Amino acid sequence: MASNSSSDPVLTSLDARGVVTVALNRPEVGNAYNGAMIQGLLAVMDALARGPSPRALLLKGNGRHFQAGADLAWIREVARGTPAANAAASRATAEAVDRLNRLPVPTVALVQGGCFGGGTGMVAACDVVIAADNAVFSIAEVRWGLTAAIIIPQLADAIAVRQLRRYALTGERFDAEEARRIGLVHRVAPLAGLEAAGEETIASLLQNGPVAIAETKALALQSAWAGFDAATLDALIESHAAKRQTPEAAEGLASFADKRAARWSR
Repeated sequence: MASNSSSDPVLTSLDARGVVTVALNRPEVGNAYNGAMIQGLLAVMDALARGPSPRALLLKGNGRHFQAGADLAWIREVARGTPAANAAASRATAEAVDRLNRLPVPTVALVQGGCFGGGTGMVAACDVVIAADNAVFSIAEVRWGLTAAIIIPQLADAIAVRQLRRYALTGERFDAEEARRIGLVHRVAPLAGLEAAGEETIASLLQNGPVAIAETKALALQSAWAGFDAATLDALIESHAAKRQTPEAAEGLASFADKRAARWSR
């Protein structure tokens, strides 16, 4: 498994151990996700589903930042589109995170620099998360008059509702140690040692039976996600898409584009 071009928004490689590395590759914009990146992630999931299954997946971001949330220029473009196109963008994003969450192989995320909005959903969907000591997190959608609807389930699973109510409502930033304290991150490592810390975790995973890992993960998800069915996902997607086309979201996105404080109305 390998990408065809170094300019692709998602790069993949498979090593001799059976470890797939998936690298988010829009470093010029902090790996902010857009339609092309989401389609790249879905293509990875499709390739993994066709098999044979790898032993593990390592998720990382190229450049200074892991993933700086949504590309708000792309979000504004989507919001101006038809309701059907708007809903399709939300569905693709939701499915990428949901499929990452449910992969039958262990997933490890390495986080450096910024991890905002959708980036927090991506790491919450991974089995093991290791953050560099310079990592900064936020669930910032409310700052732009949007909601984090399609990643709320993964975040609630990772950090529990009490912490989610704080950080998804304030949109405030928090550091790697706070992310570890609330459960979003499992381990904090020096930036220079982030890759090595990831290799330690991968080595531990590779010592274990791949079928046993897949079954254990499936049982854990069945226990925690038993009530999360297709109808629930559809409702979250509908809510996420509808909010993007409200006047409040239009004002929030305009404030970002104009580099000014939003003028909220009630």
